[in-house]
Amino acid sequence: IGVGLLLFPTATKNFRRMWAFPSILVLSIVMIFSTNLSILQINSSSIYQYVWSWTLDNDFSLEFGYLIDPLTSIMLMLITTVGIMVLIYSDNYMAHDQGYLRFFSYLSFFSTSMLGLVTSSNLIQIYIFWELVGMCSYLLIGFWFTRPPAANACQKAFVTNRVGDFGLLLGILGFYWITGSFEFRDLFEILNNLIYNNEVNFPFVTLCAALLFAGAVAKSAQFPLHVWLPDAMEGPTPISALIHAATMVAAGIFLVARLLPLFILIPYIMNLISLIG
Repeated sequence: IGVGLLLFPTATKNFRRMWAFPSILVLSIVMIFSTNLSILQINSSSIYQYVWSWTLDNDFSLEFGYLIDPLTSIMLMLITTVGIMVLIYSDNYMAHDQGYLRFFSYLSFFSTSMLGLVTSSNLIQIYIFWELVGMCSYLLIGFWFTRPPAANACQKAFVTNRVGDFGLLLGILGFYWITGSFEFRDLFEILNNLIYNNEVNFPFVTLCAALLFAGAVAKSAQFPLHVWLPDAMEGPTPISALIHAATMVAAGIFLVARLLPLFILIPYIMNLISLIG
């Protein structure tokens, strides 16, 4: 089927439109599960976390898993609900575009990356899915890459976001050097004890927190890394609705909300967030 779609696009034009259905169906199933999780969170207010550990040697191990709490439930509902509406609208909007299948593959990849981002249980997973979301935005903004304005816009968005992402990476490495953990719970607890007992270099902690916040500033198009957002409208209209009005820009807000227990410990960063936000 895949070879036929690629080799005989004209003969399989009507069949190609059927590929929107699996994307909508899968995202609808995820939305049902997200709704169920939200109801459970309202009734019990409990937090679910499951982690797989990958030990590289006796001194270093990586842990991957998922974290479900009220913040995750809210973001899951937002991503799936907006994503389904955009997919349904895009089915007709992109029906006569030659890149119809490519468009839906990008949208599905973006939704998957956002879902992985909001369910991450540690900073390493956050960064991996953060970069995938950035790559999806590059592909979607430059969807009509044969048009010079679209090609320039996607490059501008990519480079601007890399500035914030590099800050995010440095902040993650800095806090790992301070606490020795990527896990949110351990990170918050260890850092709280270190600051309370005055056992850490506070200016360095402030710098690392500011670098983490730089990632959120770039992704949410806040000053001074907001310059990519107006040009990003060169992508198809559904992209503006999905990425820049709903989900990707909200990723920066999610990062700040997820790391709020860390930022609260550093008054200077809270003032910075208030000033820029």
